[in-house]
Amino acid sequence: MVDLASHRLHAAPPPSAVPRVNAIDTERPWAWLAAGWRDMRAAPLVSAFYGALAVVSSFVLVAGLATLQMHYLVLPMAAGFMLVGPVLAVGLYETSRLLERGEPVTARAVLGAYRRNGTQIATMGVVLMLALLAWIRVALLVFAIFFSSDPPALDQLVSRIFFSSQTIPFLLTGTVVGAVIAAAVFAIGAVSLPMLLDRETDVFTAMAASIDAVRQNGRAMLVWAALIALFTAAGIATAFVGLAIAFPLIGHATWHCYRDLVAER
Repeated sequence: MVDLASHRLHAAPPPSAVPRVNAIDTERPWAWLAAGWRDMRAAPLVSAFYGALAVVSSFVLVAGLATLQMHYLVLPMAAGFMLVGPVLAVGLYETSRLLERGEPVTARAVLGAYRRNGTQIATMGVVLMLALLAWIRVALLVFAIFFSSDPPALDQLVSRIFFSSQTIPFLLTGTVVGAVIAAAVFAIGAVSLPMLLDRETDVFTAMAASIDAVRQNGRAMLVWAALIALFTAAGIATAFVGLAIAFPLIGHATWHCYRDLVAER
């Protein structure tokens, strides 16, 4: 079994009320994935429930946008899934927390996890939702600039956007803008929600700890961000079916990311 604590290196000095952040080596994200996979196997029903929820929600979202003839929002909303995913995975963090403590994983405990430190978790959810809304507004603006005169139909959306040389400026612009927003959200949300679930602390302290964790472990967290993007993109590319595995895997692994990075009280 991978020892998630043995690879921690030195710890940075604590800034005021913000907990200390451990320095880790660049290979640690792979250990988080391995631990997340073990948690999926240890609690298969919970993982399957959250995976199915991610898949069904995606199908419903696409169907709703198509019905409203707003299919051009499918790709931005799919990309935006990574922005709000952390708050949707609170039950997965709770499952990993219970497994770590050797406590039974029950539906009541998992579904009731949001009530622990509920106000602060809800506040973090609002922050992530505002980031999603900002991304959608920006995506709409970029889309309007490049496609206002000839918007692609739903059945041509992927081919027109990804396989046409004329859309390269659109893809570059959207990628750069999206990367800036995603980087900011990743910095404040990398470990903040697991921390809010685990400790009686406020959202500002949790975000500060998350920013410190990303800043002090830039290479490792860059690898982790890339893995999250890769697994999420693979899940979306398989007509959302792959999210059945990708979403719970990343959720469980994020708990172990938090436990590795934020020092014990």
